[in-house]
Amino acid sequence: MKRLALALAAMVTLALAGPALADPIVIKFSHVVTPDAPKGKAALLFKQLAEKYTDGKVSVEVYPNSSLYKDKEELEALQLGSVQLLAPSISKFGPLGVKEFDVFDLPFLMTDDAHARQMMASPMMGDLNKKLEDKGVEPLAYWDNGAHVYTANVPLIMPDDFKGLKMRIQGSKVLDAVARQLGAIPQIIAFGELYQALQTGVADGEDNVPSNISTQKLYDVQKYLTVSHHGRLTYSLITNKKFWDSLPADVRPGLDRAVKESTAFFNDTAAKDNETAMETIKATGKMEIHVQTEAEKQAWIAALMPVHKEMQSRFGKDFIERIYKASGFVPPQI
Repeated sequence: MKRLALALAAMVTLALAGPALADPIVIKFSHVVTPDAPKGKAALLFKQLAEKYTDGKVSVEVYPNSSLYKDKEELEALQLGSVQLLAPSISKFGPLGVKEFDVFDLPFLMTDDAHARQMMASPMMGDLNKKLEDKGVEPLAYWDNGAHVYTANVPLIMPDDFKGLKMRIQGSKVLDAVARQLGAIPQIIAFGELYQALQTGVADGEDNVPSNISTQKLYDVQKYLTVSHHGRLTYSLITNKKFWDSLPADVRPGLDRAVKESTAFFNDTAAKDNETAMETIKATGKMEIHVQTEAEKQAWIAALMPVHKEMQSRFGKDFIERIYKASGFVPPQI
């Protein structure tokens, strides 16, 4: 009788408690930078907003600093459904078979915020996004992390200064051509391995945004920094298309809102953090910082514009001219 009474009491308790809550949908968000970099901060904000706006129906697990996947692994993991969110540089889309995104690495194409955001908001991006979707990858937003600077263990003042240097690049064919045009030796190295590569001499230099140089403490293993603004670091917040399309109707609006708000946060934070990072780097006293003169900049442009012409055979002249128009870039008359 006692066992029967206990069983009945348990049944009553369950009935009063109502139906069991379903397990939350888990979204794994992997990235390669530190939690205090702009991308790291935006990822944590997305987690907070996504969980809030879906009333706990979604749980976001953030894996920073290549703790889950490295550069070469993460895109394949996304396609396989092992991870649901990434925010890679668009320079890394080549292995997906979407070579068109390499065009954004053309030197001096998007060196200021206005032109970069004009490009990413243009109708032409719809065509490029469709190419990603055909690979099972859905771009949710583009995050603008500002213009690149160069670092190295020798001063990089004029184009000839690159000759013979082993320069770390991302996997873009355009970046490979840029390094070779400068007389450097391109080295594709994962971001998570960059510090060690510079420390051990596997690479002599690299280009990046100040916030990444600061948060990764690259000033400990590089002596010189040149403010060149020759390229742009744009991330794409991407997801597995099949996963995203399968989300319940009551979940998607909250996630869409989290994407929109974290994107605005990222763009604002990146601009501020890159400014602050330059001050931080200066304050260490470990790097000599050189800001290009106008004459030096024109010398770099003259040296690198042949890459634009070379890439016409890769992308087609018409395609590159469409990119120029969409971004507002006017090719200099060299």
